[in-house]
Amino acid sequence: MERKRFECTALPSGWKREEVTRKSGLSAGKSDVYYYSPSGKKFRSKPQLARYLGNSMDLSSFDFRTGKMLISKLNKNRQRLRFDSANQVKGKPDLNTSLPVRQTASIFKQPVTKVTNHPNNKVKMDPQKAVEQPRQLFWEKKLTGLNAFDIAEEIIKTMDLPKGLQGVGPGCTDETLLSAIASALHTSSNPITGQLSAAVEKNPGVWLNTSQPLCKAFMVTDEDIRKQEELVQQVRKKLEEALMADMLAHAEESGKETDLVQDKEDDL
Repeated sequence: MERKRFECTALPSGWKREEVTRKSGLSAGKSDVYYYSPSGKKFRSKPQLARYLGNSMDLSSFDFRTGKMLISKLNKNRQRLRFDSANQVKGKPDLNTSLPVRQTASIFKQPVTKVTNHPNNKVKMDPQKAVEQPRQLFWEKKLTGLNAFDIAEEIIKTMDLPKGLQGVGPGCTDETLLSAIASALHTSSNPITGQLSAAVEKNPGVWLNTSQPLCKAFMVTDEDIRKQEELVQQVRKKLEEALMADMLAHAEESGKETDLVQDKEDDL
């Protein structure tokens, strides 16, 4: 392993940033980033660093990978703080504890009796409001641009959809199609079949079924299931090999640190 340690100017004085590049294994060429406090305590992730520093420092704009403060995030946080403080000034809570007064045609104010609990109270339900509200057409496009990040704040690669899945609707991309299918799987217990009506391609604004994702009708065959099972097995095998290599790398690193401490003790 190749180690490089630098002073981290984004953190308080005495903090150091270490970058370790792996030379062997499946993860050869990749690098890990660690931080060391002035007392020598080691931190492997941003959450650990945030818990240790507590309220002494705001790490919301801190990039753990590069060790720098991101200017774009810093400006957004400042704007959000200004917006929140402005709203707090405008929307002050009503601290008046007096009973409300009914405004009637009479010139005299009549107090209102306030009943907070009663054994005969019953919750009435309006059947018209119980009906499911209609969904907005193509609402899945709002999910465009949302990405998943790993612990190192790097974008996780999205999955590739089969060629048989084709989107419908104006400006429908593969990213929108993936979001629509994922949303349908999580929000509905009905089978996902796609848009069964052939007229949806001509006029999706009229014939679109909002309970189904924005894709043409498709059929999942036994061959598709078999291929997916093989793909899952391959990914699990790669994950197992990567975890084993990472475990060996950490074991080797711990052994070197132990040897270094032993050498220092022998020198003393």
